Formats: sequence, C-alpha cells, structure tokens
Amino acid sequence: MELIKEKLIDKTYAGFLAMNIGIRLGAPVEPTVWTSDRIERAYGDITDYVKNFKNFAADDDVNGPVYFLRALDDGDYTKNLKACDVAQTWLNYSREGIGMFWWGGYGVSTEHTAYLNLKNGINPPKSGSIETNGIIRAQQIGGQIFIDTWGFVWPGNPKKASEYATTAASVSHDGEGLYGASFIAACIAKAYVCDDIFEIINTGLEFIPKTSIYAKVTNAVINFYNNHSNNWRECLAYLQENFGYDKYKGVCHIIPNAGVCIMAMLYGKEINRAIEIATMAGWDTDCNAGNVGSIMGVKDGLDAIKKCYRKPINDFIVLSGISGYLNILDIPTYVKELVCWAYKLKKEEVPKEIETIKGNIHFDFELPGSTHGFRVSNTNQTQINNSSEYSHSGKSSLRITYDRMKRGEASRIYYKPFYRREDFDDERYSPAFSPTAYSGQTVSMYIYSDKFSGASDFIITPYIRNSNTKELIFLKSITLEEKVWTKIEYTIPDLNGCVCDEIGISLESNSRIRAYDYGFLYLDDFEIKGKSNYSIDMSKQSKEFSTITPFSINHGAWDIEDNYLTVMCLEHAEAITGNYYAKDIEITNTIRIDSGNCALLALRVQGAQRGYYGGFYKNSLVIGKTVNGKFEIIKEKKHIIKNEKEYNVIFKCKDNIISLYIDNNLELTCEDNSYKYGMIGLSMQDGGRTSFKTLNVKEI
Repeated sequence: MELIKEKLIDKTYAGFLAMNIGIRLGAPVEPTVWTSDRIERAYGDITDYVKNFKNFAADDDVNGPVYFLRALDDGDYTKNLKACDVAQTWLNYSREGIGMFWWGGYGVSTEHTAYLNLKNGINPPKSGSIETNGIIRAQQIGGQIFIDTWGFVWPGNPKKASEYATTAASVSHDGEGLYGASFIAACIAKAYVCDDIFEIINTGLEFIPKTSIYAKVTNAVINFYNNHSNNWRECLAYLQENFGYDKYKGVCHIIPNAGVCIMAMLYGKEINRAIEIATMAGWDTDCNAGNVGSIMGVKDGLDAIKKCYRKPINDFIVLSGISGYLNILDIPTYVKELVCWAYKLKKEEVPKEIETIKGNIHFDFELPGSTHGFRVSNTNQTQINNSSEYSHSGKSSLRITYDRMKRGEASRIYYKPFYRREDFDDERYSPAFSPTAYSGQTVSMYIYSDKFSGASDFIITPYIRNSNTKELIFLKSITLEEKVWTKIEYTIPDLNGCVCDEIGISLESNSRIRAYDYGFLYLDDFEIKGKSNYSIDMSKQSKEFSTITPFSINHGAWDIEDNYLTVMCLEHAEAITGNYYAKDIEITNTIRIDSGNCALLALRVQGAQRGYYGGFYKNSLVIGKTVNGKFEIIKEKKHIIKNEKEYNVIFKCKDNIISLYIDNNLELTCEDNSYKYGMIGLSMQDGGRTSFKTLNVKEI
C-alpha cells in the first residue's frame, strides 16, 4: 500500500481510539437539556473527561461503525459494497428494540424507521429515502455517525471511502444525510496522507454537491473562521443563530452538527482540543466528538492523544449487538482487522503479523502503547503499561511495575472475558455479554522477571474468578527465574454451570519481614484457545441488561423459574450465547414444552438471520435453518409432542453433518454447508411456552 504498514496501523489505531475517546467525552452531556451555556456553567473549559466510569457502557456511535462493517465479512468483499449487504447487517446483528441504536419509534427515530422498513420488505435505498420517510427523518445525523470505519478501511482513498459510506448510509438516510456520510468518510481517508485540516475538509467537499446545505454550512464556518479565528464561541453563536435546531426539524438534524464538526476541527487544530470544543458546543456531543476524533486522530497520530483521554479507554470497549461474544471488543485486535480489510479491499497481500485467528484470544502488545484491556487489582502497588524493553516474540510487551510490596501482599493482573451489570455505572444501549473464554480452553502467557530489590522467590499463581460467586480459583504457583522468559500454561477448570470473569496471575510478595519488593514483570503473548467444555446452569444465572446471563435475548418473555430458563412467545424468541466462531460442537439440554409444540436448540447461529436449529416443531422432529430470517426445514420426522414431558435433546454439528438425538436416540441427520461457524442457543420458531434446563456445551 502507499502508506507504510507501521504508519497505516498507527493512524488507524489513533483514529479508532480517538473516535471512542470523543464518544466517551461527549456522552455525559448529550441530552438536549445540556445546552452549550449549561455545559460551560457546569464544567467550565473542558480539558478532561467530565465523568469517571467504572467501564463506559455501549453507545450507538460505535455500535454502527463496528457492526455495519460486518457487511464485508458476510458478503462478497471482492465486489463493490451493496446497500442490501449493509441492510442485512442491520437485521442480523440487532436485537429488535434493544441496543444498537435509538429505538425511538417508527416515524420518530430514523434508524428505528429504517429497521422496520427493512423488516417489512422495503429494501434500500427506499428504506432510507426521502420518498419513503420524508425529508426530516432522512436527513438526521445518523447518516454520518455510523460510517467512520469505511474511512478506516480505505486509507488514502477518499473516493472509495465516500462511495462505500454513501452506500452504507443509504439504508437509513437520504439527501443531506448521505452527504454527511460521504464527507466524513472522505475526510478520514484523506487524513491518512495529509495533515492540513483545510485540505482535508476541502477534500471532503469534493464528494458532495456544491449546492448542498452541508456544503453551505461547511463553507460558512470556514469563512467565519478566516475572519474570526481567535474565539470558537463566537463561531458557535453564529451557528446557533444561522444553522440551529430551530431551523432544521427533527430530533437531531445533521446540518447543525455538521457545523459543529467543522468548527471543532478548525478552532481545535489538534485532536484533543477539537473533541473538547465539539463537546462544549452542545447539540449531539458524542456523535460530533466521535466523528471529529476519527478525522483528527488519523491526522495527528497516537502520540498526540493526551494520556488522560487514552488511559481510561484501556484498549477496551463494549457494544450492544445481538452477539454477546462480539460485544466485548479488544481495540488492538480490531484495529488489526481494520488494517487487514484495507489490504484486502485493495487486493494486496495481508502482512502475516497483523492477521488474526478469529475465535481465539491472542494479545501480543505490539501496537504502540497497547494494553489489550489488562487490569490490576492493587493499583497502589502495581501499575501496567506497554514497554519496548523486553519482548518474547516481537518488539514490546506489557510491563507490570510493583513498588513496595511486602510479605503477604498481592495483586492480580488479569484480562476480563465477561462483564456483569455491576461492572458499569449505567445501562446505555443495553449491552449483553457472552464470555470470550470457557472451561476446557487453554490459557498461556510468557512472564519475564526483572526484580531490583527484595526476595528472590516471588510467587506467581495463575488463577481465574467465578463470575457468580466471585471465588478466586488458584492453580499451581511457580517461582520465576530472573531474566528468563517463563511460559505459564493452564486449563480453565470446570465452574459447575458458571462462567469466569477474570483470567490472569496473582503476584504475591514473599519478602522477609520489614523488606519490600520492587521491580518489573513483563507479560507477553497471552493466549486463550482450544476446545471448550462447559455448562450453563440456569439456576445460577441473573436477569441483567434486559437479558439473562450469559445470553443475548431477541424477542419473547424470558425468566428463571425452578432451575429452568423459561420463555413465552407468540411467534419467535431466541437466546444465544457462546463463541461466535465455534465450529464443530455438541449441545445437550433437558427441554419441557409447557404449551404449544415448538422447542429448538441452535448451533452455528450468526445473528438474528442465520443459524441451524434442531428439536420440536409443529408435531415433528426437525433440523432446520434460518436464511435471511426465514425458517426453513431441512429434514423432519413426524413426532407427537407431549406437553409437560421432559426430553433430553442433543444437537450436534461436525463438519457438514448435523445430527439430532432425542432421549439418546439418533432421530435425524442431514448434510448442509450453509454455515461454517456460529454461536449456540435456545429458540422458539412458533408460539408457546417452553422451559430449558442446564445447557451442556462441548466442542468436538
């Protein structure tokens, strides 16, 4: 590619980080009650986050860019992007009415309107057109807030970035909404090869009509800046008077916010001040600061981002799509995926060092400053940061500094593969989580010790934590040899129907009394891989985030009753969990059909629109699949269903062979190659009430 690999990765990393920093900075003052005057009154001149979060919950401004880009995974990326492919991501990765975007009602929320249009057979671009939805809804801000990643995957090519972003935005928007998508994506792509913000903005203008209102507000801000470059608040007053919400109807129109984005970039000049101005200006603060962050982050690079903004992100964000597994996003891994797409879309060979194996965890700490979301339990005596001093297999590693630890004191250094409601301050966009690691899998890492004071027999103990009981399960302790990379490897033990939410090592001092330990540990090549073998005991689960742990629920009324996970629905309901990339797998469940005649287990589920299903359906045993959301029977066998009777059901996929067992008898088998991987789940494809007991899962 025209950009050297290291610069491409650095700029993509900076852009995606800065997008999320902007969203996190702007989100607390997003509600329209927060005018610019009130923001100034409450927070003064913003130079840091205005709120500290345990963890920042999901946000639509990142849900869309991440999930809608999956049109490349699911479609034929070797051909130009089609709006129908992006439309499928809307239907496939959204839990209807929950998360992803604002479900404000048909005819009120542009995205909700577009979703229901798609669901009812109105295809793009009609699904988002002015003709279908009217000019007000079609020109709201969503046209530009969901498209950042199209700029990231077309670095240095604003024409293609504009084209892909416009195609994607046409699912839900039209007119000025499309121009905003084109403009922002083109600016992001241009920022890879240009550090002049005027040239970047002018490049964006090349891809929208000169007569558009979007071009008008952009040029108006540029002209105002050229005559009044000292005070951004004067420019904001000009925008409020001439391009305010009172002149552009709807819940959140694109034009006033476009003006804020241009203003923030011109007056801010660099990434940090730009997102601060975008936040202080009011209106749609998280959207504007996010878009501005993407452009300015790519332009300025990683070193320009202030530590106070980057550190709390800690390389980790959550999403709120239908897949709980994909909702836990490690930023460095995702950045590599974006860069891989940049190579693939240009039909160039992807460098091996940035290729990732989907479904496995591998943290190499190679991206500058990366931490992959690692944490410490004792922040007074241990700190973590990226370091290039030592590395097991590359150029850098995670450095753990321990300072004044004495006998009996310990600190845990860990990765979180699962999150609970208690880990968050709020429920923004209702995220749902499935673990990224399971019992039966192998954890490995390399540790290097550089102690400069204290006892020689510092104790390292691998451990995991039970998410339900909070019990720390310690494995065999080891003593590290100094100045040597030591491999630690262990299997995640069975948790008796629960999942783990911490995986790592405990660092414990064994110094003499009145002596202290000082020094560094280095952690590298952290991996979680291998075949899982676990169970989900329904009696140990909880109702959280509009779902039930560790499932993502789509439709139906779900509850936990008498050790069963129960569901009641009129047409369709589904609860899915597990590794999104699981392939050969066997699941076992005790099912009781309380009323109706449908109860199914699910395998290789890739969202709301695709997956395999086996079990009871309308007085038959069936193996079926969903194709674009429609249930199709592959094979069936007549069977009289007895309500209130418990059935032991085994559903299994091995290569292309799918098998269904009832009470240990093989009842159906078939061959189908539609889906190679996916999640597991419990499903109803018809109305009724069903109870599911402990779910046993085994990769084969």
